[in-house]
Amino acid sequence: MTEEKKMTSRIPDFANRQEEAEFWDTHDFGDYWDETEPVDVTFSKNLSANLTVRLSPQVLKQLRQQADHIGVGPSTLARMWIVKHLKDTHESRQREEA
Repeated sequence: MTEEKKMTSRIPDFANRQEEAEFWDTHDFGDYWDETEPVDVTFSKNLSANLTVRLSPQVLKQLRQQADHIGVGPSTLARMWIVKHLKDTHESRQREEA
């Protein structure tokens, strides 16, 4: 989308995902085709490698708020934290063994 097109967009800038969801609940995406552009999407073939983690409602709410704040989904943020923790733990163990 060009800068000129962004300036004349009928789609508002959203403060958060909730605001965006409420907008699209009451508007038809088909009315905005001229303001969209194609994207490439790839789907994972091996969906059986998933892990389910249960969180309390309070923790899930905090996770969603933090994820929304940085602009990613809660699953993505949880994966980022887990990967970072595993890396930090691995590096710590390597230092202890040295």
